[in-house]
Order: sequence, then structure tokens, then C-alpha cells
Amino acid sequence: MSTNNNTSPIQGAPAAIAGPVLIFITGGARSGKSRYAQELALQLSPSPLYVATARHWDGDFQERIRRHQQERDSRWTSMEEEKYISRLDLRGKVVVIDCVTLWITNFFIDLGSDIEACLEACKKEIDALAGQDAVLIVISNEIGMGVHAETEAGRKFTDLQGWMNQYIAAKAGKVLLMVSGIPVTIKNNGV
Repeated sequence: MSTNNNTSPIQGAPAAIAGPVLIFITGGARSGKSRYAQELALQLSPSPLYVATARHWDGDFQERIRRHQQERDSRWTSMEEEKYISRLDLRGKVVVIDCVTLWITNFFIDLGSDIEACLEACKKEIDALAGQDAVLIVISNEIGMGVHAETEAGRKFTDLQGWMNQYIAAKAGKVLLMVSGIPVTIKNNGV
């Protein structure tokens, strides 16, 4: 995609970052993924979009959602979508999608822990999402780097998470691993 001037077709993004662009940020729990993704989005746009994938499971989770919402100020527009993110019109936006782990959990629960069905549905969504003319900053967790799950469902979910992370990372132009709040570049195809 070329432009005649030094502005990007993506709202608020510099000319060097034009959509579709996929930036994948992964790491452990409390590694600084969301904070870093939000800072990056604000560098690229004065009014980014935040897509939350969490389901409102219980009171504790509701409190976590409330804390995340308070981290974003009036510059942000927020949307919630538990599963079908590709149906959202994200064209021309800088978007933070938080997060893959919660998103695939919704498919995993709704599809009765059927990994093959989950992979098919999630890959289809990612393929459609990655084709949108937007800058997508996608956050995920590296749950396979921790303790092995004790239950069969936990092991299945860990496998699903790992396979989806690999799939998204392969499609991404840039992949970052957050370690103790520090971004470590894993892949950079000029993004």
C-alpha cells in the first residue's frame, strides 16, 4: 500500500506503520504485556481502540475487568467481544486486543474442550482479523512456560494456547516477549 504523502492510512499511525499490521505481545502473568501494548497504541494513535475478550465469570473477575478499565483514560474507545472479533469494523484503527488466553477460553468452554474445533474456529477468526486494514496489537500469555497442568482439561488448554500463540506469531510482523516489564523482540519484519 503506498501513499502520496508521509501519512499512514491508519488513523494516527506514522507512515512507517500502515495496515494491515499485526503486532503480537506475549509473556507470563504480570509481565507488563497490557501496559506495554497500551503505551505502544498511544504512540501510534491519539485515540486507540481497546477490544476486551473477557467473559464476566464472577465477582473477582469483574473486579479485574474494572481495574483494567481504570487504566485507560478518555483517549480510548473500548469494545467487548468474547469470540467473534473479526466481525468488528476495525479499519483505520490502532487496536489493542486483550487477550488471546481469555478469548480462546470462551471457545474452549463453548465447544466442550474440543481442541480441534477450537483451533479451527480460532484460526478462522485470526485469518479474517489479520486481513483488516488496521494496526492490531494482540496480547497473549505463555502459560506453557509454567507448571504443568494437573488436569486433562488444563493440559488440553495449555496445548491449545501454545498452538494458537504459534499461529498468531507466524502471521505477525512483529513479536515481543515481555520479561519483567521489558519487551524482548523475538521477530521483526520491518514493523
